[in-house]
Amino acid sequence: MGKEVRLFKSEERKTRGEVCDFLHQLADKLSTGQIVLSQGQDDLTVNLPYNLILEVQVEDEDKRTKGIQHSLEVEIKWFDNDGQGGPLKLK
Repeated sequence: MGKEVRLFKSEERKTRGEVCDFLHQLADKLSTGQIVLSQGQDDLTVNLPYNLILEVQVEDEDKRTKGIQHSLEVEIKWFDNDGQGGPLKLK
């Protein structure tokens, strides 16, 4: 198994409407083939190839003291050789 390197992570509480707005903006950027993620002063530019792998997963996790935490995970994956685009670049 290869080594995984986290380049960006964000987790914040938002309303359902705010999450919808974010996902709409993300979808618009996905269609252009380039996404810029910002956190503080740092930007991460992601260039996406034409071919992507879409994974959708729903999980329940027992957090014992806090109860059951539910998650809907949407993951988009690709390989460097999947067409136009390329590796991630940090500005």
